[in-house]
Formats: sequence, structure tokens, C-alpha cells
Amino acid sequence: MVTQYYKDNDTMTQNPLERARAIQRPTREEMLQRTPSVQQFWDKNHDLFQEAWKEWEGTGAPKPVLDSSLYDPKLRTAIEQAWQDPSKETAVRDLWKEVFPGVYEAQFFDPERLSVLRDYLESVADADIPLRPPYGISLNRGGAMLDKRSEGYLAAPNFQTFYQDLMDVYMRPISRLLFPDIVGYDTQTFGFSIQWQADADTSLRAHTDASSVTLNLNLNLPGEEFSGSGVKFFDPRTRQVAELSFAPGTALIHHGSVPHESMPITKGERSNFVLWLYGDHGQIPRVGGEPPPDLCKGALDTANSAERRLRPVLRQSRSQETKHAQ
Repeated sequence: MVTQYYKDNDTMTQNPLERARAIQRPTREEMLQRTPSVQQFWDKNHDLFQEAWKEWEGTGAPKPVLDSSLYDPKLRTAIEQAWQDPSKETAVRDLWKEVFPGVYEAQFFDPERLSVLRDYLESVADADIPLRPPYGISLNRGGAMLDKRSEGYLAAPNFQTFYQDLMDVYMRPISRLLFPDIVGYDTQTFGFSIQWQADADTSLRAHTDASSVTLNLNLNLPGEEFSGSGVKFFDPRTRQVAELSFAPGTALIHHGSVPHESMPITKGERSNFVLWLYGDHGQIPRVGGEPPPDLCKGALDTANSAERRLRPVLRQSRSQETKHAQ
């Protein structure tokens, strides 16, 4: 009892950052299996971790500043002008090139400024405050939930300001320009970071997203090479298949209903933000006359339906890859 008294007293004298760093965390297996104790861990310590991130930003070495200078200058200028004069929205639209049916690509971040964002994310990893990685993905250094709707998210105030600006000022208006059908199905946000590694997270099988729109951002720095790890897209109607890769700071944007697959990375690392928009109660635009699905149930229904439609496309694609290999 005396020992416990001193332990409790020591905990009470620690500041939030110290307590967050010292807390006993769920095991890797518990997190991957989503045991009830993991959800209880995040719920119980929600306020503590928020305070810890706030304290972290205000102490220690100065943190990299995340602001609009990170965006590609052409995109930033076009967005700023469109907000001032909506008649200039076409300048934003013209920056996006359709690289596959329903999939668009553009330079999103300035490659010369990307190191600022990456340095910030490295300092986040070194903060030693518990972060919840995306479910279904191995627990590596680069994985974290970004949105305040997710438990265990990156709650640093300055990052949240940057993230909300990214979603509200950039992603949502761009999405509405490219995909007018998502208007009204884009009120909610979701996001996570991931670092694909040849010896850890190597790929993600064919799937659809429970989103109205998905934005995939490559955070690799210029000269930070990797092999493999392209994103393969499928068009069930035409059976067209294409594997796309994108340069540092570029983005791919598409309806969440577009089937896609992250191919295995064989060398190096690839860092990404994956961001979603969807409607209230998880609604997404009607596809094929079906009603907007619920975020949870609809995600499974949509994925299962897409997988059935994709089977012949996947078989054809893999057959062609085998022939090329021979």
C-alpha cells in the first residue's frame, strides 16, 4: 500500500506530457485485434492526450511551422483567387489532369517545402505520445489518425489548424469542382497518415473506400526513391486497369467508389496522407441507383459488391502480368 501511495502521488505531480509518455499502452496484438480494452484506453485518456499534445507544442525545441507556404504555388494562387472571385474556379479545375476514368492528378504540395511537413511528422513520432494507427495497417512509425473524430488522433493544435485548412479550403472545394455529385455528401472529414515500408506495411488489397471522395497525397521528398508501391485502379464497366505512381507532393483524387489497390513496395519507403470526405451519418453519393450507404454497414456492402465486380478484372490483370513476367 505504501508503494502504491508513492506511485499515485508521483503520477499526480507529473504534467500531462509526462503522464502521457509514461502511460501503459495496449499491445500491438490488442490494437490489431481491436479488443474492447483498446477502445477503453483511448476513451479514458482522450482529455489527457489532448493536453499532452498542447503542452508538447509549447515546450522543447521550436516545431516546424505548417502554413499555406507548403502548397504548390500554382494551386495556392488559384485557390486564393477562386475564394475571392468564384468566376475564377476554372483555374483550379484546369490544374487537375484525368489520368484514369474518374481519377485526377495534380501537384498539391511544393516539393521544395515538403521537408517542413516531414520534419514536423518526425517530431510527432519522437514526441512519444500515444497515437492510434489506422486499423488494418501494421503499427509503424508513420501511421496516425489525423481527424478529431478519431480516437487517439494527432491533437496538436497547430497541426489541427493546418489539417482543417487543408480539408475546408482545399480538398472540399476541389472535390466539388471535379465531382459535383458529392455536394451535400462532403460535410464530414476523415484522415490518416501511413508510411509504406518494404519490411512492414507493403501493400493493401483491392478495395473501395466508404467515402464520397478520397485524396491520396504523396509526402515523399525529391530524391527519396522507392520501388513498387503504385496504386492500381480498376474500371469494372470497361475492365480497364492502370497502375499509377505519383511524384513527391502530388495528389490523386477520386470517388471512394472507384476500386483501387496499393501494390507491394519492394524497396525504400513511401509516405502518404489519405483523406476522405463523406456526408452526415456516413452517407455517400448514390452509385448505380443504390441508396447512400451507412458509413459502417455501407462500407462492407460496397467493398463486397466491388470485390464481386472486380474478380474478372483482377483475373485478367494478373493473367497479363504473368504473361509479361514470362
